Amino acid sequence: MTKSKIFLYLCLSFISGIFLDSLIKIPQLFWLGILISGLILISVWWPRTLYEQKTFARENDPQKVRGKKRNKKAVILGFCLIVLVGGVFRHNYSNIMARPAENNKEIIFKGIVIKEPEIRSDKINLTIKNKEIGKILIAAELYPQYEYGDELEIKGELKIPIIFEDFNYQEYLAKDGIYRVTYYPEIKLTSKNQGNIVYQSILRFKNKLRENIYQTLPSPQNAILSAIFLGDQQKVSGELKEKFNITGTQHIMAISGMNMVIIAEILLFLGLGFGLWRGQAFYFVLIFLFLYIIIVGAPASAIRAGIMSGLLLLAQKIGRLNSAHRAVIFAGVIMLAINPLLLKFDAGFQLSFMAVLGIIFLKPILDKRTETWPNPLGLKDVLTMTFAAQLGVLPLLIFNFGQLSLISPLANLLIVPFLPIIMLSGLVLSLVGLVWLSLAKIIAWPIWLLLTYIIKITDWLSLVPLAAYKFNKVSWLILVGYYLVLAIIVRRITSRGPTPIGGRTS
Repeated sequence: MTKSKIFLYLCLSFISGIFLDSLIKIPQLFWLGILISGLILISVWWPRTLYEQKTFARENDPQKVRGKKRNKKAVILGFCLIVLVGGVFRHNYSNIMARPAENNKEIIFKGIVIKEPEIRSDKINLTIKNKEIGKILIAAELYPQYEYGDELEIKGELKIPIIFEDFNYQEYLAKDGIYRVTYYPEIKLTSKNQGNIVYQSILRFKNKLRENIYQTLPSPQNAILSAIFLGDQQKVSGELKEKFNITGTQHIMAISGMNMVIIAEILLFLGLGFGLWRGQAFYFVLIFLFLYIIIVGAPASAIRAGIMSGLLLLAQKIGRLNSAHRAVIFAGVIMLAINPLLLKFDAGFQLSFMAVLGIIFLKPILDKRTETWPNPLGLKDVLTMTFAAQLGVLPLLIFNFGQLSLISPLANLLIVPFLPIIMLSGLVLSLVGLVWLSLAKIIAWPIWLLLTYIIKITDWLSLVPLAAYKFNKVSWLILVGYYLVLAIIVRRITSRGPTPIGGRTS
């Protein structure tokens, strides 16, 4: 067994520990027994393994070779059990931190808005930070509106987030370091510009881009472009959102990991289709991702998705797609070690992680099955990549949104290839609007046509009978079963021989 494979097993053990503790409440005494078992395996078999390596290093006795392998596997199993328990305890510690003791305490305190406000239809959510209390989520009236960097004086009742029967809102907020909420308190603005100057400038630039979009395009096209380009869904109607949900294309209106991965891959394939070398296309997409993350305000979800996308692009650049899963899983371990609550409560992390793994494992198989198909401008690559990502996240979409879109493959095929064009056009439109608004209105016409196309396709496909099937509740066991079956299928196909990965090299 190679060192890289051993390292992979240790990473998977850590993730498994977090996964198990987030879904099954098993007594700590049980995990203590697992920990002791791991220590016993290591203490008993490791010295024997080291002895055999020295004694039988030059012998080729099959029986002794089998014994050495068996002893080594026992040692590896011991370390995996220890790391598994480490994942359990890491998640358990986060749970303890997410359960503050005090509740329903009315106080007056000051805090600074540390995040871009989230404007909803009936309220505005503010994340503020107080030196003594920490982060607090405030649900406030829509007006007056506040912005990042405002210092506010709050008079209200501090509450612990509610744990609902089917959703742990407390842990959901804890993943962002928020342990207190306040609903509609008295708010007084005491000062402005108290945040990070660079970040504040980024958010103001983002707001100007948003204003240009709404000034140059009519509704609902302006709302759709703002959602696709900036992740801003506040002005997308509920009816239109439901149509996107039915067609399984809701991911295009969010800065989700899956969306960013798909866009990065499409840009890469289009670059290759237009004649760029793989190295040139890689740097073009990497620069675009970096600028895009900055433009949208560099939220943690976009940064995590950017890291996943960057690792996937790097693997394709150096021609090591078939082994890129180790780097992606290791990156996931680092993120979960910092914040283990992401695994259960951050849909963006789940989607980006599984979309990347879906592309890594499934796209080469789909490419092999479709190698005789025509591939003008890399469109066949876009098709196989989109389908691979969809297969990778399918149960997660059902689990998080309670709906299986049966029309989703067709809808994504008709819409997703146009996303990079829309995003690049949105960037050009909003930047030109900063300099010459009249010219931006002229540029907006072809963008309007593309957005109208997306709206019409979504509208028509959502009317198809049985376009989507709704679930009352989806068990996590279905997720595990789906991925186990998928892993077995991939294992059997790939064990027949390596799947070649085509493309230019620099």
